[in-house]
Amino acid sequence: MVKESTNLQKELVDVVDMSLKRYVGKGIYLYIDKKEYIDCASGTFNLALGYSAGEITQALHRQLDLCCHLSSDYTKEKSRVIFRALKEYLPEHIEAFWFRDIIGSTANECAIRIAQKATGKREVISVFLSHHGQSITSTGISGNAFRQSNFNATFSGALKIPGSNCENCFYGQKKDNCNILCARRLEEFIEYASGGQVAAFIIEPILGNGGNIVPHPEYFRLIRKICDRHNILIIADEVQTGFGRTGTFFASTGIAKTLKPDIITFAKGAGGIGIPVAGVLMRKELDILNSWEHSTTSGANPLALVALEETIKYIKKHKVLQNVKKQSVILKNGLIELAKEFPFMSNVKGEGLMLAFDMPGSTATADFIKIAKENGLIMRGSRYGFGNTVKVRPPLIITEEEVEKVLQQLKAALIQYEEEKHASIEV
Repeated sequence: MVKESTNLQKELVDVVDMSLKRYVGKGIYLYIDKKEYIDCASGTFNLALGYSAGEITQALHRQLDLCCHLSSDYTKEKSRVIFRALKEYLPEHIEAFWFRDIIGSTANECAIRIAQKATGKREVISVFLSHHGQSITSTGISGNAFRQSNFNATFSGALKIPGSNCENCFYGQKKDNCNILCARRLEEFIEYASGGQVAAFIIEPILGNGGNIVPHPEYFRLIRKICDRHNILIIADEVQTGFGRTGTFFASTGIAKTLKPDIITFAKGAGGIGIPVAGVLMRKELDILNSWEHSTTSGANPLALVALEETIKYIKKHKVLQNVKKQSVILKNGLIELAKEFPFMSNVKGEGLMLAFDMPGSTATADFIKIAKENGLIMRGSRYGFGNTVKVRPPLIITEEEVEKVLQQLKAALIQYEEEKHASIEV
């Protein structure tokens, strides 16, 4: 009996062991059972520098030999060193930080706590289709009902409003003469739909999971103006857009520069090769939380901080931002040309290497993603499969040759989709 039990345990260990050994990552590639795939999803959008950036993995190995975990009491100085390295990439008015998180959900909760404590108010405005995390609070302020429908515990101070979505304007306007109505209506929501206690407006510079939606260029400036008028803090959720994804280190210094956020949150790409790390950046006067008001067990742990520091160094040393800008032009132009050839592919959108296109519907999107994988591309859709957007987000280290390879394999997938699904295509 003991022998049988031992054999069963060994078999289970072997199965578990083999289940991970199937996967090997190198650069922008993931090998599954030795078959090569280009990862156009960058893992879960967190492999900004691919699977195997040597300088980061070596630094992590060195830290592993010392210790894996320390209380944040012992890593305060390291956090200060990292913030000083990050400072050159931040808006000038951002002068403080809080590095006690490893995921974007709790980083956004931290930002909300800061806003509530600073203003003495409780409500948070967000926009339709937004995605701010997986916790009760961050889900509660996100703009999708299906993510909350099975749960009773919601965030009572959440107010969702239509965002800037020029391809599908809530107000039925045209981009050229809309007068940025989506931003101007914010004032009416504050006056008539809130409880008069709005602490913060939280927004993704590009609505990632919502469909890779890029707001109107004037949108951010008007939002800033209205929030100033009503003493509302602005939180830029840069969990997806931060660390070079849009071509600048943060979108808040690039496409969303006029937003001038009071608080910036980051995660995902901050760990470079997928190491969980997150944080909050803010105006100096908003550095007001006591240590017991927001903290996590693994926040500011040595491995997270080493990954964060080495990611910042890598981006600077290897001129990653310049590479994103260069490869983005080639990739986006290639997507636009493909959209001309395949009419069921539309609305190419995005900035930097945060690109996407739309399919006729959610079923078509799911079908295409499966076909893309058959053609060696790992891709993801929007809104957890409820949306019609296919995201194209390879690691930021992708080369021009690799971009061309992505476009070739994408074209092969589009041809296969057209042949296999042509009868069901609705353009």
